[in-house]
Amino acid sequence: MWSGPRNLSTAMMYSFGARADFAVVDEPFYAAYLQRTGLDHPMRDQILRSQSVDPDVVGAMLTGPIPEGKPHFYQKHMTQHMIAAMPRDWFAQVRHVFLIRHPARVVASFGAKYDNPTLADIGFTQQTEIYQQLLEQGLDPLVIDSADIRRDPSTMLNRLCTALGLPFDPAMLSWPKGGHRSDGIWASHWYGAVHESTGFAPAEGPLPALSGTAAELAKQALPHYEALSAKKL
Repeated sequence: MWSGPRNLSTAMMYSFGARADFAVVDEPFYAAYLQRTGLDHPMRDQILRSQSVDPDVVGAMLTGPIPEGKPHFYQKHMTQHMIAAMPRDWFAQVRHVFLIRHPARVVASFGAKYDNPTLADIGFTQQTEIYQQLLEQGLDPLVIDSADIRRDPSTMLNRLCTALGLPFDPAMLSWPKGGHRSDGIWASHWYGAVHESTGFAPAEGPLPALSGTAAELAKQALPHYEALSAKKL
């Protein structure tokens, strides 16, 4: 599952993690990404200690034995982590879904937790680039919009499962409060709201009003969102 930050991605991981037939992993390339970019993200030192910083080790894990002996493996990935140093030879061995969200909502939410975000930080250009690469490889990536999931989670998760050749499991609609055992170490900084949840939040209201650099950033990201939105389930 490919998304940028603040995009319902953790709730979706919890949704699939609520199924008895799925193992999940939370942003496995994050430490390798920080080590190679030198970015000073919140909790940087703890993240570097919590995961392998060798992207080849991470790539091998993604296509190796599924944790806990489960039949299926949900991998939560951030598109901005896929810099040049990250392997992509594993792409053909998994199914790909792109989770999208309107950039105005992403910018408003991400900016509240991260100072002065740039287009590279929020993952929209990388979503477009990875999606195009998958098409060129002859793969069939899916797209689903977080707004549609929040508006009608049962219908949209049914559609997604059908497209993936999976049976829908009603367990996907709820999860225990307090997080998941597979949460990344960074959960204490980013996951406060979803840790208080037991299911998908209701439909969102009007788009947030942005100004200045935030408005410009959302404007830059909008064409990427609209291009993938045209392909959504």
